[in-house]
Parts: sequence; C-alpha cells; structure tokens
Amino acid sequence: MASASFELIAVVAETHKAQARELISKYLHWVAEVAQAHYGLSFDVKSMVMSDVEDQTKFYPPTGRFYLVEQQGQAVGVGCLKKLAPGVGEVQRMYLQPHARGVGAGRALMEQLVEDARTLGYQSLRLESLNVLEAAHTLYRSIGFRDIAPYSESSMQSCQSPESLATYRESAVFLELMLGSDVP
Repeated sequence: MASASFELIAVVAETHKAQARELISKYLHWVAEVAQAHYGLSFDVKSMVMSDVEDQTKFYPPTGRFYLVEQQGQAVGVGCLKKLAPGVGEVQRMYLQPHARGVGAGRALMEQLVEDARTLGYQSLRLESLNVLEAAHTLYRSIGFRDIAPYSESSMQSCQSPESLATYRESAVFLELMLGSDVP
C-alpha cells in the first residue's frame, strides 16, 4: 500500500529486520518507561525485541504479518499480526514515531493488518494496550474494536510475574474486532 507520504513494507529482508528491531526497541523502551512510571510494571525489553524479530513463527507468514512504515525513505513505524489461538489473531507493536503521526499511516497500517487477519481466516482480532495510550485506543475503536475482558492468551501475560499480573490487567485495555463474513 502506498501514499504520497508513506508506504507499508513487509519485513523480509535483513535490512528491514534491522530497521524493525530498532523501532521495536525504541517503542518497547518507551512503553516500559510509561508502564514503570504509571503502574510500577517492568518487563524484559531485550528478550521481547529478540523474540519479535528473530522468532519466525511469531509475526511472519504463514500465520502472521510484519510491516514497516516508511516515510520519505525512512522507517518510521512498525506493526505486527500474530496467531494468538485458533481463529484468533492479535495485533502487536503498533508504533509510529511522533513526527510520523497524523498523516493516516497508523490507520492504513491497522486496516492492512485487519485485512490480513481476514485473509488468514481469523474470526476475531485482539489487542491490548496500556490505559494511558488513549490516542491509539481512539484509532482502534474507530476501526470497530470493542472493549473486552482481559484474555488468557494475552501476549503480555508471559512478560509479567504472577505477582504483577493483576496490576498489568488493571493498567491495560483489551480490545477485540469480530471479523466474521457478516461483519463489515
């Protein structure tokens, strides 16, 4: 998908993986700071970045998708889709650098991930996001995501100690978009 101001690039080439690694690292360090400051939560950013980029079963085909957002030849964002459970996909690592926001790239990326989820046969698409990331929630809800209870397959669940899991669940919103054929 292309626009005058941005392009979505599938992460396949090593140069794209390096760019994705840098953006995901930047995003997760920022999220970790927010989670620590607002909720007293922490997680292992280095391990998460390594898993995101190197685990070929996580965000890559055949069950996932991994995109960079390029603007004027520079990688400025990332977004991923993974299989969460049979028939259920999950959006992860939606991130645009602040200077790249407001041009429709986040919406286009999310719409591409939703279309990919449909193409892959997922009946629903889920995501989780810290409560303080309200601008992102506005985008997700405008696409049709609805609030749901915390789901047991939550990706961040494995990143939290059993003692901090309840705090994490209280610090986040959990959203779902139904993708059935009768859903527009």
